[in-house]
Amino acid sequence: MKELKPYHVILFALAVMLVLTPFVLLVPEDGFDIAGTKIHFLTKEEFLHPKKQEKKDILDLVAGVDTTDLDVAVSDSVLLEEAKSGKFLPPKKHVNHTGGDLGAPKGGELSEESTSTLHLSDAARENLCKFFAKMDVVATEKTKIHILHYGDSQIEGDRMTSYIRQRIQNQFGGNGPGLIPAMNVYQTNSFKQTYSSNFMRYNCFGGTKLKNRRYGAMGSAARFTEEYYDSSTIANMKSVKEGWIEIEPSYKAQSRARTYNNVKMFYTSCVKPCQVKIYQNGNLIHEDSLIHDGKYHMLPLTFSSNPGKLKYVFSSPVSPTICGFSLEGDYGIQVDNIAMRGCSGTFFGYIDQTSLSRMYEDLNSELILLQFGGNSVPFFKDSAAVRNYVSFFKSQIRTVKRLHPSAAVIVIGPSDMSKFSGGIYESYKFLSYCVNQMKKAAGNEGAGYWDLYAAMGGANSMPAWVESGLAGKDYIHFSPKGASIASQLFYDAFEAEFAKWKLQLTP
Repeated sequence: MKELKPYHVILFALAVMLVLTPFVLLVPEDGFDIAGTKIHFLTKEEFLHPKKQEKKDILDLVAGVDTTDLDVAVSDSVLLEEAKSGKFLPPKKHVNHTGGDLGAPKGGELSEESTSTLHLSDAARENLCKFFAKMDVVATEKTKIHILHYGDSQIEGDRMTSYIRQRIQNQFGGNGPGLIPAMNVYQTNSFKQTYSSNFMRYNCFGGTKLKNRRYGAMGSAARFTEEYYDSSTIANMKSVKEGWIEIEPSYKAQSRARTYNNVKMFYTSCVKPCQVKIYQNGNLIHEDSLIHDGKYHMLPLTFSSNPGKLKYVFSSPVSPTICGFSLEGDYGIQVDNIAMRGCSGTFFGYIDQTSLSRMYEDLNSELILLQFGGNSVPFFKDSAAVRNYVSFFKSQIRTVKRLHPSAAVIVIGPSDMSKFSGGIYESYKFLSYCVNQMKKAAGNEGAGYWDLYAAMGGANSMPAWVESGLAGKDYIHFSPKGASIASQLFYDAFEAEFAKWKLQLTP
């Protein structure tokens, strides 16, 4: 083999540069097409002036965010000792009973100061103030209202929601994680759930669908037999099948979430007699028959203290559709995490409107948080695509208002998100435009808007969050610590608006 000398390497490098130079000089900025495939190449501008990674200073932004005022979760051993003492032992026969006192707020001083703000049109401010008036009296009047937090993978596993819930419940009252899915598929610290292997999950936003679209407020549901729509087939179903769902508190949860004494089960499409047996910590406490008229119903149970482990065992030839459970205190505010991985937020029209409206009414859903946009941002090709998406999203706000007219709506826009381009991470091209369009659309529909993108530092802030351990290496999702900071920033803005409203009531 011929020995390579240094000048051979130099000549080869020069030859390569000579061949590639015309491409550098002539290639268009957005690449060129070859047989329908887009080819990108280093442009003249990128060669002469290579991009440098922007490094935003977010130290001051995150340093002042107080995330310490949260109760430390107790260990399993502490709760086990309480269980041994008899605190969680059920009665021989279950009787709905509660002292009615679980949910008292801690309260505390409210601040009108916030590093970010809720963007409110006149109509949005009026709607939010109506919600504040309801929230202000839940503790004194011992009433209960729900805040439904819909969102994409940025909130799955109760991220962000769990922190917001703890803050709101501490200040205004409430206990329990609120709504949980019939069949949870996300890792979470807020509750524990297992189910029999024959239960199947159905979603309005992806995957297997229900033919009758009766998912309920969570947009997902579960059945232990297939959905049968033909009445003659249903009539001939005789063989009884069994499925079970087990729920218990998670002692890794925030203190407010791990304590509850009201458990509600929401179901629909029960078309054959279905027996349900409910076990508390292994002891049978309740036997019942679900209403098999095919309509939406709720099965509530109340307890004198935290019930511990509850197991629902269903027996029927045809499964009802289980729309979810709600784990609550006696009064206060429930903040429900409704995560929809991969969803763009344009799903409300795919849910049966009658049953959804009924469930909103049962839950007394007075504030809806819509945290979406992030899943659409990477696919925007031009500004027209952004406007099309926002127009569709705008119609979703209208649908929510039509389903539950008394509810206020706050849109939480997408965070900063980075893609790797030209050797650096930079924000997606149409992200800022999308944020502005969503903000405008929310205001036009009487909804508030909280700008998460701006709150975390704006364009190209995500790399700094990643370097600080506040976001993951995908440059999209927050880390647990980052989620707590982002959540506190939202709560600060929310609290500031409430404090200003409250101050106006003072003579």
